Amino acid sequence: MYRKCIKRGLDFVLSLTAIVLLSPLFLALTVLGLVFMKGNPFFTQDRPGLREKIFKLVKFRTMTNAKGPDGELLPDEKRLIPYGKFLRATSLDEIPELFNILLGQMAIVGPRPLLTEYLPRYSAEQHRRHEVRPGLTGYAQAHGRNAVSWQERFRMDVWYVDHVSFRTDFGILLATVRGVLKHEGISSETSATMEKFMGNDT
Repeated sequence: MYRKCIKRGLDFVLSLTAIVLLSPLFLALTVLGLVFMKGNPFFTQDRPGLREKIFKLVKFRTMTNAKGPDGELLPDEKRLIPYGKFLRATSLDEIPELFNILLGQMAIVGPRPLLTEYLPRYSAEQHRRHEVRPGLTGYAQAHGRNAVSWQERFRMDVWYVDHVSFRTDFGILLATVRGVLKHEGISSETSATMEKFMGNDT
C-alpha cells in the first residue's frame, strides 16, 4: 500500500510544502547563482527515471563553464568554486529537484538519478534500480554519498528497491540529515565529485 499509493501522495504534499516554505531561500540562491556563476544559475540534464523514462533534472549550478586553451571544459576540481562547494556541502544545490518531485519525475527517497550514458553499462541486476522513482536522497547517499564505490552504491540501490517502506524512507531521511550536518561523503577518494561509472569490468 505504501509503495503503490501512499509514497507518491506524501512526496507530492511534502515537496509542495517545501517549495512554498523554501521559496525565499530559492529566490536568494537564484540571485547568488546569477552572480557567482556569471549567468544561468541552474544546471539541467537528462536523467533516467522510473522504468528508465528520461526526464530533465534541475539543480543549482555548482561549477563554472571555464574551458582550457583547447576549448574543452576544465576538470571538475578547477570549475568547482567555493560557492559551489558550499552548495554541495549543505546539499542546497538539490533544492530545485523539489519541482521534479512535484511533477512525479522523482521521489523524496529513492536511488539517485544518474547519467543516461550509464544505462548500457549496467548489469541486469543494476538495471533494477529503475523499478522505483529516483530520489532526492537514497540509501547509498545516507551511507556514504560519493565516498561509496560504484559497486556498493548499486548494491544498496537494488536493496532499497526490495525494501521500500515508510520505516526505510524515514530512516534514510534521518541518516541523510546527519550526513549533511557532518559534511560526510561529499567527494570520492580520488575526485572532487564522483568518478564516472565506466562499466562493471573497469
